[in-house]
Amino acid sequence: MAFPSAPEDLALHGVRVLGFSTTSRVASRYRLDVDTVQEALLDFEARGWVRNSSFAGDSGWSLTDAGRAENERRLAGELDRAGARDAVTDVHAAFVPLNRRFGAACTDWQIRPTRLDPMAFNDHTDWAWDERVLRTLASVGRSFTELCGRLTDRLARFDGYADRYSSALRKVDLGQRTWVDGHDRDSCHILWIQFHEDLLATLGIERGSDT
Repeated sequence: MAFPSAPEDLALHGVRVLGFSTTSRVASRYRLDVDTVQEALLDFEARGWVRNSSFAGDSGWSLTDAGRAENERRLAGELDRAGARDAVTDVHAAFVPLNRRFGAACTDWQIRPTRLDPMAFNDHTDWAWDERVLRTLASVGRSFTELCGRLTDRLARFDGYADRYSSALRKVDLGQRTWVDGHDRDSCHILWIQFHEDLLATLGIERGSDT
């Protein structure tokens, strides 16, 4: 049976994974009661682990340096209690080359070199180019689903990544291209970044050191 995270740990971790996020978004991500998450975040704010701020008319929570350290301390304890350290380490090792493929596909979605400009913006008029990228994203998605399954078998909080990725791809197939890399939704790119951050936080690995 997958190890269940404590609600207060999920509240703190949700801020880490989702970035600048509202209470309701954290609660929704982990199917938690909004009042429970709000109470936990207010407690964490008093401890100096999170801060609430506003930017461009939006407000949300973010972790402080002390909060990141506390988050990683809690995740390390959870990993050991679940006996899942080796399993997560193995998934991370398999994820690294997959991450390179995904990154290259996202670059190709955004840039289509021409004879005169190797960094030309992809205007999505080349159907064959875009279809190749989408085939790669689908292939990567199948491997991603397998890795997520291995994690979800051990740690319940990893549940949902694969389904959200597949849902985003289905929307792309219906012509909604912003679901590849849009920043205002659970696009393929946003979910991938969050999953990577989740893995790094769980294993205490600094971002950028596993490329």
